[in-house]
Amino acid sequence: ATTEEASVSTTRRVVIEPLTRVEGHGKVTIRLDSAGEVESARLHVVEFRGFERFIQGRPYWEMPVAVQRLCGICPVSHHLAAAKAMDLIVGVDELTPTAEKIRRLMHYGQIFQSHALHFFHLSSPDLLFGFDSDPATRNVIGVAGAFPELARQGILMRKYGQEVIKATAGKKVHGTGAIPGGVNRSLTSAERKELAADVPRQKRWAAEAIAIARDYTLEILGFAAEFAAFPSNHLGLVRPDGTFDLYDGVLRAVDASGEKILDDVEVGRYADVLVEEVRPWSYMKFPFLRELGPQEGWYRVGPLARLAVCDRIATPEAEAARVDFAEAMGGRPGTMSLAYHWARMIETLSAIEEIERLLDDPDIEGDDLLRKGERRHESVGVIEAPRGTLFHHYVVADDDTVIRANLIVSTTSNNEPMNRAVESVAKKFLTGTEITEGLLNHVEVAIRAYDPCLSCATHALGRMPLVIEIQDAGGRTLAEGKRNT
Repeated sequence: ATTEEASVSTTRRVVIEPLTRVEGHGKVTIRLDSAGEVESARLHVVEFRGFERFIQGRPYWEMPVAVQRLCGICPVSHHLAAAKAMDLIVGVDELTPTAEKIRRLMHYGQIFQSHALHFFHLSSPDLLFGFDSDPATRNVIGVAGAFPELARQGILMRKYGQEVIKATAGKKVHGTGAIPGGVNRSLTSAERKELAADVPRQKRWAAEAIAIARDYTLEILGFAAEFAAFPSNHLGLVRPDGTFDLYDGVLRAVDASGEKILDDVEVGRYADVLVEEVRPWSYMKFPFLRELGPQEGWYRVGPLARLAVCDRIATPEAEAARVDFAEAMGGRPGTMSLAYHWARMIETLSAIEEIERLLDDPDIEGDDLLRKGERRHESVGVIEAPRGTLFHHYVVADDDTVIRANLIVSTTSNNEPMNRAVESVAKKFLTGTEITEGLLNHVEVAIRAYDPCLSCATHALGRMPLVIEIQDAGGRTLAEGKRNT
């Protein structure tokens, strides 16, 4: 439903329901110049919870369980990033084979279910029905009605990933499987066989999802090259030999041409190469590469960036898909925000291939789960979350309590790219001062391509409003559109 309210001024208020398909709180402000053209557009994140502060004073061993309460969508990522940091606090540089493989299995289950959720539930309505289609059907219920088998496939793919998480973490959401120095359980033979039995179907569905994303991207290639498309730097983890890795590795950054800016940077040195900028109009920070400065050093993270920084993918089917993707991008890092969907599905296939490999490894039924060493006081844990590189940095006092914590969440790193995507779409699609539902959704499509978790990035709590304001050159609000406020 859409409602409008007019007053004696030129302000028009537009409220659109139901909920937007973006997780977290967002506000977009569009400013017009004196000629009525878009001068700037900003994505604001205006809610704040202060997670980095209230975990101070808590014992370090609580962190893997406590910090995952940041989110119900990607808790495994925070669980594992904190666990990796706490491994170092208890003096463990290398886990037992069983512990690392259980954690990797947990992580690949998280990647698989999260990517399936975003692609099938949140993004597919735009891809299947069109950005300007009727909002009454442009949602997951509409997809279920028009494409029942596709909707069922998305649901069962997510369910499978959650079952992998349950088997390794104890629960589908907010599990306790990873502990400082290792894990507290391995798989039973029955769990292993049950998960392995469904792998062929999940691999087939993941490959079919790649085909959907690929064909869609190639079909709209001309449009996608203009819609929220711009050159950027890219950051992600790779193995020392440049191979794609979602669980561990070293930092690598490349520029828009694919030339390396950073390479082989140990994750504990992240603060030497990254800086977090604060701007007064958002609670979400703006990280950038120290070497290039705030104007030129911003970067993308996530599936598009991970394919840009890696040299190869270790799993064969995903590697073939990566090569195809790279050829479509002209052998250079992707510039199109809409290409995130294709890259995301390639990662989904890689995740299920890794799950298949691990389920065939007898170590995951092992009983050597934990190690310990000499106590330390500061550590950094980094992992590739579904949305991009995730940093957890902790300082722990002699009494075992956390005295400092710094989290750079994936969506935070994508803050500047999302702002540029919003501005690009506003300048292309905004006509005068008219706000239509189609405009609102075009802006959301640009943001949604990054699969943002705004509550993770700002530690916000609550509903999911999107607000768009249009202001004249003097800062006067001319029109305002809202979703779910």
